[in-house]
Amino acid sequence: METNTHPTGAQPGPLVHRTVATPAGRTHLVEQGAGPLVLLVHGFPESWYSWRHQLPALAAAGYRAVAIDVRGYGRSSRPADPAAYRMTELVADCVAVVHALGEREAVVVGHDWGSRIAADAALTRPDVFR
Repeated sequence: METNTHPTGAQPGPLVHRTVATPAGRTHLVEQGAGPLVLLVHGFPESWYSWRHQLPALAAAGYRAVAIDVRGYGRSSRPADPAAYRMTELVADCVAVVHALGEREAVVVGHDWGSRIAADAALTRPDVFR
């Protein structure tokens, strides 16, 4: 675990790394803070690490910030079948992460390629993503 301090001096708590079961097999995530869930989806060719500055800022603002490694990246599973990387599969992973964290809904935010995943997640699963 790492501990980060927000520039304002607020102590958002440690970064917690873990993996959760998803349709991909496993999804690696890093979380920080407590409160409403914000799911952060990285771009190409990045990882959760691209959100390293936003995690403590969101945590200090009262959110449970979670950045994932999208399937095929970082410490998440890498299915061999190209069909496993369809948008419906990537959205299913995001839904599974929310549920694995014990939540029913989340705000989803994406960057670069992750913005497409986030948009499709919000469009196809409005019951989970705002």
